[in-house]
Amino acid sequence: MLALIQRVSRADVVVDGETVGAIGPGLLALVGIEPQDGEAQVARMAQRLLGYRVFDDGAGRMNLGLSQTGGGLLLVSQFTLAADTASGMRPGFQTAAPPDRAEPLFNRLVGACRAAHPVVETGRFGAHMVVSLVNDGPVTFLLRA
Repeated sequence: MLALIQRVSRADVVVDGETVGAIGPGLLALVGIEPQDGEAQVARMAQRLLGYRVFDDGAGRMNLGLSQTGGGLLLVSQFTLAADTASGMRPGFQTAAPPDRAEPLFNRLVGACRAAHPVVETGRFGAHMVVSLVNDGPVTFLLRA
């Protein structure tokens, strides 16, 4: 399981002209699910998303996680994140879990995050989404669980 996280001032997801998820300050996480992923990866990724220290403390150092700041978490499924880009000029998607396997795992990740954090929003799995964000820093990391 992969998550490209960005510390944001704000972020939102629009599907068919409707805002389906929006947060103020916090993290936007683009989530890619791979065929071998399971419950262990879901639990580990939830822990990392909520605890990864990318927010400034009183001294201006990145020492605080999302759980400590109370910011929002916007989770967006993105199968292209798990693409094979090692060769050629076109991505291969055999390294991404198929939708019937990925969607339940993504939903379990959302549930695990919501059980532990008060502000969790999502995009819409499988939809064409327009994601807008204001990256704060910029701060961007690729997490693997």
